[in-house]
Amino acid sequence: MADQQYFGLCRHILENGVEKGDRTGTGTLSTFGYQMRFDLAKGFPMLTTKKLSVKAIIHELLWFLSGDTNTKYLTDNGVRIWNEWADENGDLGPVYGKQWRGWNLGDCKFTEVISGDTYSFNFKNLTSDQIADVIAQIRSNPDSRRLLVNAWNVGELDQMALPPCHFAFQFYVAPSVDGPGKLSCQLYQRSGDVFLGIPFNIASYSLLTHMIAHVTGLEVGEFIHTIGDAHIYTNHIAQVKTQLEREPRELPTLNIKRQVTDIDDFTFEDFEIIGYDPHPHIAGKVAV
Repeated sequence: MADQQYFGLCRHILENGVEKGDRTGTGTLSTFGYQMRFDLAKGFPMLTTKKLSVKAIIHELLWFLSGDTNTKYLTDNGVRIWNEWADENGDLGPVYGKQWRGWNLGDCKFTEVISGDTYSFNFKNLTSDQIADVIAQIRSNPDSRRLLVNAWNVGELDQMALPPCHFAFQFYVAPSVDGPGKLSCQLYQRSGDVFLGIPFNIASYSLLTHMIAHVTGLEVGEFIHTIGDAHIYTNHIAQVKTQLEREPRELPTLNIKRQVTDIDDFTFEDFEIIGYDPHPHIAGKVAV
């Protein structure tokens, strides 16, 4: 169960965490290095011990996949989770979507001799679409160990409103002798706000795994979540303890309503979370 995996993380921090300062000045109880595994065939890992916003999770992921880095799409759809970091125009700099769909490769110049004549070629502002590339690799070379997407663009970190917390993920295709293979995804997260952020990240990357499995004709395997600095902010400790007192409920299931072959063709209406019956929401202040 997803909640039990998450409860294990929370208890590990409460029992073993050290008091540690942070950029926001809030203070944390922190541990370094933790991993959770979720079998996506056993249910969609939306935590049931507090209500999560399905709308926000789906819209944010579609926003990432569109390559957008302005909050207008999100706010137009009632999602305000990025507003605290955006400038007055809603811009965030080259954050997740920009790196996923348009990593800046810079300029390229080369010459080539053709039939005795020398030609010069100049390409400006080349970019790499990492999502399209990794999907193409999954289809053509599923045994590759290079099925990676990276958002940690060192040359552009200082232009980002918030450097990526969940910054690198890798896919793995397990072959099957009697049907389609299974697609798994491992996320590496450098910094994890365990009360507010981590439940959201679990659901978001599980959804992404389902989407990419869907367009590549694969079944889903596992979502593996590896966290560097896993922390509970000091002003969330009471809320975490409240959540730990709740009894987990059955996980919902994800239904993709129509056949989609292009990752860019997904819309919000394509997704249905069936049987999500969580305990009530628990409020907590975002550390900015």
